[in-house]
Amino acid sequence: MISPVKIWRRQKKIREILGKEGWVVSWTKIYMTGKEFKNYAPYVVVLVRLENKKKMVGQLVDFDESQLKINQKVKAVLRKTRITGSEDIIPYGIKFKPILLL
Repeated sequence: MISPVKIWRRQKKIREILGKEGWVVSWTKIYMTGKEFKNYAPYVVVLVRLENKKKMVGQLVDFDESQLKINQKVKAVLRKTRITGSEDIIPYGIKFKPILLL
């Protein structure tokens, strides 16, 4: 179980990044995971360069394999980060979602 204090301390960082846009610099697909992430495998992790030039690593969500490419524009969104027990606090964190350009 993650400490509620750790979750609370992460909130400030999450608020600063939530909704920011950026571009995929690199990506990889994860097949072997720890027990907390088994239900998510395989999943894609991306390195993103945000508009303010900072770089951040996060999971890519809500995408089709055809959208998985370098320089794909993405947006930081809030999502559940791991599977928890019935009595645990549900941790949320930043993940990235592709922005479809028409």
